[in-house]
Amino acid sequence: MTVNQSFPRLLGDIGGTHARWAWQESAEAALQDVSVQACRASPTLLDSARTYLAATGHARPHSAGIGIATAVTGDVVHMTNNPWTFSIKELKQSLGLRHCLLLNDFTALALSLPGLAASELRSVGGGVAVAGAPIALIGPGTGLGVSGLLRSAGGQYCPLSGEGGHATLAAADERESALLSVLRGRFGHVSAERLLSGPGLVELYRASCELHGRTARNLTPAEVSAAALDASDPDCIASAHHFAAFLGTTAGNLALTLGALGGLYIGGGVVPRLGAAFNAALFRQRFEDKGRYQDYLRAIPCWIITASAPALLGASRALDLLVAD
Repeated sequence: MTVNQSFPRLLGDIGGTHARWAWQESAEAALQDVSVQACRASPTLLDSARTYLAATGHARPHSAGIGIATAVTGDVVHMTNNPWTFSIKELKQSLGLRHCLLLNDFTALALSLPGLAASELRSVGGGVAVAGAPIALIGPGTGLGVSGLLRSAGGQYCPLSGEGGHATLAAADERESALLSVLRGRFGHVSAERLLSGPGLVELYRASCELHGRTARNLTPAEVSAAALDASDPDCIASAHHFAAFLGTTAGNLALTLGALGGLYIGGGVVPRLGAAFNAALFRQRFEDKGRYQDYLRAIPCWIITASAPALLGASRALDLLVAD
């Protein structure tokens, strides 16, 4: 099957909370009918896809490319922050597809990075990206996505597919050690995702309350963000502060690991929703705070992704690469 024969396409970006869908009629065509559904509104991924197709009136797609917030290691996919479990083969058969590609959502997002316009990014300091150098990607949402791009000998960018969000989170000072001690007592292992995510904002808030001997309220991530923005709650302010610091440390570790002189991108929905409550200066300080490699990191540019649905375009790009092979 050629690339052109793989159209029209159903494209998906499935997180722990929201399912984003779009339709692409032909190669080079803009995405149509981009839709966002709550995952909880559908019992399965197949039901969510069928709901989208019925609502938009599109005929059967020839192919589907779907980024999904979990590791894809075989035919049966179990989502990490969502109860959906499904077979890729059965999904393909049920939708009558010629080809069905499932990949990690941040692998799909990584594939979109070279095509993002300057207007779809917000700078968070640093120097100038080195052309052809590795690129790093991290993104707090319902979970924490981690990926990157490496340039092949043929000049093509190859995306990384991993689960770096579940790596152990490290403290950079005594205050953070105290926070992690509280959270280890609650969870045992404290991964980066445990704190660098929407639910993580709430965990940081609760830990701050415990350390200060205050009773935590039953807040949602959105409420923690709002209280940090309007400076109405000291523990919510502390939560946003620690979030920026931990993210900077973790992002700096990722940039060093990949040698990401091509830049680091921040995706996911949490940082944009924090708005002015996200301490960009603190993030940058922690990003660069690596002793003898401070100058190395100071040169690396960082951007917050503000594009509306870039992972959908990345899923289409992944289909292009697969069909071309």
